[in-house]
Amino acid sequence: MLFTALHTMPSACDSLVDDIEDMVSANDPTPHERHFSRTSVVPRARKRSVRHTAEELQADSVIPGTQKIWMRTWGCSHNSSDGEYMAGQLAASGYKMIDDPAEADLWLLNSCTVKNPAEDHFRNSIKKAHLQDKKVVVAGCVPQAQPRMDYLKGLSIIGVGNTCVMSVYVFSFEGHSVRLLGQKKDNGKRLGGARLDLPKIRKNPLIEIISINTGCLNACTYCKTKHARGDLASYPIEELVERARQSFQEGVCEIWLTSEDTGAYGRDIGTDLPSLLWKLVEEIPEGAMLRLGMTNPPYILEHLEEMAKILSHPRVYAFLHVPVQTASDSVLMDMKREYCVADFKHVVDFLKEQVPGITIATDIICGFPGETDADFEETMELVRSYRFPSLFINQFYPRPGTPAAKMDQVPAQVKKQRTKELSALFHSYNPYDHKVGERQHVLVTEESFDAKFYVAHNKFYEQVLVPKNSEFRGKMIEVDIYEAGKHYMKGRPVAASPVFTPSIAQPLLKGQVSGLTQVSANLMFLNGSSIFPRILVLKLQCCCFKFWTVLSL
Repeated sequence: MLFTALHTMPSACDSLVDDIEDMVSANDPTPHERHFSRTSVVPRARKRSVRHTAEELQADSVIPGTQKIWMRTWGCSHNSSDGEYMAGQLAASGYKMIDDPAEADLWLLNSCTVKNPAEDHFRNSIKKAHLQDKKVVVAGCVPQAQPRMDYLKGLSIIGVGNTCVMSVYVFSFEGHSVRLLGQKKDNGKRLGGARLDLPKIRKNPLIEIISINTGCLNACTYCKTKHARGDLASYPIEELVERARQSFQEGVCEIWLTSEDTGAYGRDIGTDLPSLLWKLVEEIPEGAMLRLGMTNPPYILEHLEEMAKILSHPRVYAFLHVPVQTASDSVLMDMKREYCVADFKHVVDFLKEQVPGITIATDIICGFPGETDADFEETMELVRSYRFPSLFINQFYPRPGTPAAKMDQVPAQVKKQRTKELSALFHSYNPYDHKVGERQHVLVTEESFDAKFYVAHNKFYEQVLVPKNSEFRGKMIEVDIYEAGKHYMKGRPVAASPVFTPSIAQPLLKGQVSGLTQVSANLMFLNGSSIFPRILVLKLQCCCFKFWTVLSL
């Protein structure tokens, strides 16, 4: 009943509209009138679409792999190795690596966090890039350890374990900021770093730098590198051996093994340094040489006998870098170095006895917090006693975030004075004077800073300058030592002695990419120092979003 009542209630339009067509009123024009009125309509002229030039179309788009990149690396040989891999992958992706920063579209700055001056240079380079309106990508230990620094805001960051990620550069050229700081892992286990078989450009085509592990087992109170590189992570022996084998096939005649602590190698994967070295020695061609990098005293002590045998091998330099840092046990304890001065002396004494003529290089920090005059005098006495031919003297710099930065600091003037006194002691003796007149075999691998000589090294990795004869480069030659300086000797080639070629293949050209397979090489062509990209990147724009599609060729 209620429904009927509601239904029969009059609506506002019941009497006006019975059908939808009744909405046209009687006063409206008829269809006939509407048709003939069109003859008086004047159409508006349409605006013609403006064709953009090629330059205008590219203003909002950057084609990946076509730009010029300049790279600067600071710091240790491990950092240099990372830089070589980054340069190689950029070149293999089509980017042109150049030597002139002014011509570059992007600056890749690979940093070191060991000391304040190195970070200052890095920071100033970023400012300089901004002033020149350059795109910037930063890498290395500084941004990995302290990515929230004010001067890094808005910059793309490549962490020490992500050197193989090329998309960072694509987005950086587009004006975006990308940060890759994670550590690489396999089933939860941290890996040693990027793959060793990736493309690289060796700074010196004759020298291969191989990082055997990253990170360390120590927790030194002054060290900022630990914050960046983390705990020990070693590469498997078979991967390192394969990298060495490939290097010799590309004309390398000298291999440097590097890491934050080579002596700790393998402790995380159930092996050790001597096991690796014996496997590598099997791959070294006659006349080629291997140089072992820095090792801390605690992790070399248990391998001394095996290490003496390896360092005596004719294809291994009788050279070892063992940092002591100070000769005061109390300061070593504050540094948390995990050894005493007696341990260091035992390493040096044993190796000097078992490997006659061996070169021991070491490091010393002057003015560590709490260092007294008596502590410093112990260090001076150690240097007087051993007369190290290679000594790296460092004034202490408190690094932000380290325990040592919170300790009571030695006055700046005292630190400077101690550094000056130790430097004067080091320069008071000449370690090579007694070698004048000797006949030595040396391997020629580099050019001197003044470009007047080639640089060679003898069995003990002592620097010998030889005439700049292109025939000598990459060769083992025999010389007579006729002059000695503080850091070098000069050698005169023996006329009757043959020049020996240790390489089993022709070295790559400077700037040429290493590690490319023949199939990949056949797909590329040279364009200056640029190489045809191995990836095709398609950009699709849709309203506010940009999409990238990467297709492997």
